[in-house]
Amino acid sequence: MPEINTDSLDEQQVRLLAEMCIVIDSDDQNMGAETKKNCHLNENIDKGLLHRAFSVFLFNTENKLLLQQRSDAKITFPGCFTNTCCSHPLYTPQETGEQNAIGVRQAAQRRLKAELGIPIEQVTPDELHYLTRIHYKAQSDGIWGEHEIDYILFVQKNVTLDPDPNEIKSHRYVSKEELKQLFEKANRGEIKMTPWFQLIADTFLFKWWDNLQNLKPFEDHDKIHRM
Repeated sequence: MPEINTDSLDEQQVRLLAEMCIVIDSDDQNMGAETKKNCHLNENIDKGLLHRAFSVFLFNTENKLLLQQRSDAKITFPGCFTNTCCSHPLYTPQETGEQNAIGVRQAAQRRLKAELGIPIEQVTPDELHYLTRIHYKAQSDGIWGEHEIDYILFVQKNVTLDPDPNEIKSHRYVSKEELKQLFEKANRGEIKMTPWFQLIADTFLFKWWDNLQNLKPFEDHDKIHRM
């Protein structure tokens, strides 16, 4: 694996690079573990290294979506606006479980607490609604990138927030119209959006958002959407 100098990067974020992600094949079969660092180096991504991830979309009872802006300390896509929480299940017994994506949902509960300070009892794995998976690849810069099969998780409830500033620069709840205006700003180059959020918004998000009370028909656990 290539050696990359991380001296100029944020200490807390560099520590997280040692976490072990779940390496998968293109059908999302568990192939073992690799460090978060190695999973996010374009040099390895170009050779096909692929890992499991998730994206949480949390809505309040007013049907507004919680967005976050990634902190400038983040190694991939710093300062970009994105959906509520995006991260990875780890190669642990707790988070590799595959029955109804239980490992991924437990990982999402952990990261909602770590990033947004949402108490773990406020969003339980049972409340995270697993819809489908997308497979995408994106470069953040010349060194770092993403290559993931991303589990899409929806939840609607009011929660308590206490974001970690090392993870999150800002956050806000938005209506559909407000989000569309933000995407227009991104298209004009005034703000930056993460590529996975853009892909999900372009294809599925607004249709799902219209059906928050009845998401069952949109569940598709067999197909992996190749973006």
